[in-house]
Amino acid sequence: MKINVEEGLDKPFLTDGRHEVEITNIDEGTSEYKGIPFIACRFENEEGFVTQRFYISPAGMPILMELCQAADVKAEAKKELDTSLLLGKKISIEVGDYTYNDPETGNERTLKQASAFEPLV
Repeated sequence: MKINVEEGLDKPFLTDGRHEVEITNIDEGTSEYKGIPFIACRFENEEGFVTQRFYISPAGMPILMELCQAADVKAEAKKELDTSLLLGKKISIEVGDYTYNDPETGNERTLKQASAFEPLV
């Protein structure tokens, strides 16, 4: 069988642990189950990549603000944030597995996730 390899799939997922990465892409969307808007950032270096969603909700805002602070992007309460300002920013992230129960099937799912965002020193 022959298959087409999509752009960006030429790299593996980043291994677990701390990595210095660049934000190379930002997509927008809404969650499949509750319709919550999000941005999805692709964090990448020579070794691989991981994509992380940041939900635009009261519960998700602290995590998005942590990312902005690490990337030295100013975000102020009650003002719009231009997420394109994050593109090209280099930060440090922690990569690890996140396991949850799929609300649709009840089955356990495991994803790679980025967390513990820190500025490069």
